[in-house]
Amino acid sequence: MTAVRLGLAGAGLIGSRHAEAIAVAEGAVLAAVADPSEAVGRPVGEKHGVPYLATLDELIARDDVDAVILATPNQVHVEGGLACVAAGKPVLVEKPLATDLAEARRLVEAAEAAGVALAVGHHRRHNPLMTKAKELVDEGRLGTIASVQATTWFMKPDDYFETPWRRKKGAGPVYLNLAHDIDLLHMLCGPVTTVHAMESNAVRGNEVEETAVVILRFASGTLGTVNICDTAVTPWSWEMTARENPVYPATSEDCYWLAGTHGALAIPSLSLWTNPARRSWWEPIAATRFPYPFADPLVCQIEQFAAVVRGEEAPKVTGRDGLAALEVIEAVKTSAATGAAVTLGAAA
Repeated sequence: MTAVRLGLAGAGLIGSRHAEAIAVAEGAVLAAVADPSEAVGRPVGEKHGVPYLATLDELIARDDVDAVILATPNQVHVEGGLACVAAGKPVLVEKPLATDLAEARRLVEAAEAAGVALAVGHHRRHNPLMTKAKELVDEGRLGTIASVQATTWFMKPDDYFETPWRRKKGAGPVYLNLAHDIDLLHMLCGPVTTVHAMESNAVRGNEVEETAVVILRFASGTLGTVNICDTAVTPWSWEMTARENPVYPATSEDCYWLAGTHGALAIPSLSLWTNPARRSWWEPIAATRFPYPFADPLVCQIEQFAAVVRGEEAPKVTGRDGLAALEVIEAVKTSAATGAAVTLGAAA
């Protein structure tokens, strides 16, 4: 297997995790690290024994960089992605794809026109537990899914916001965190057609929201609710339940629930609740928990992206997938600002 040489643009919180994932992934190696802050980028480069560069342009220009992981701030994803596409280098863009739907579409269409692979970093799709959850849904174990609920509550500490861009428009939990939840709901339930949302910044008073409540209608007729808050101390979030990242304390709670006509699925425990006999609220109900192999989804994502770069596979999360999630996120922002429901068009 030919090892794909990856350039990492952005060495902050998620960028450094990508570097760690590349270090243990099969079929990929880290070639260089770029970050405008030498204090941030150079230590990551030195830790992994690769050159540190100040700019994305320098990274792209290197002959020993086959493809790029773009882990820069959200507001410059499109600019960086377009630069990679122009250079003919496949790029994995951290989610969200952009902070503006039109700009995201421009990036997706540019990559398609150039024939350059564009993947989006919704890494949870690479988690084996989500592969198993999707398998249970596709097998019809839940029957027809009538309703879904996702809870994304956690406490981001005060020092998290010492980085100025995290207090600015485009950096709240709707863009930074909800995009993941929407992508997984798309994976499990199909496309969203209508969004109605409310937001609040009443606790911290920053420019960005800290709480949002969202009602979703899916094309299938399924209805759903998503509640996200980054200023509450709770155990109910993907980070605290899925055991993906050891920096978060693990709990035994769930954060997603899918309710169907023949059963209900709790995630990430993969507990499937069914009536053993007749379906009725008067009948006994029991849960079966399904096993799945554990693997770091960031490592799985790197290995899959390396296969994409080698031309062996298509991206598991395409630019169009990222665009679809962003369309819902933008609808959330629009609905929260106007107080009206937003009907989504095709992400094309």
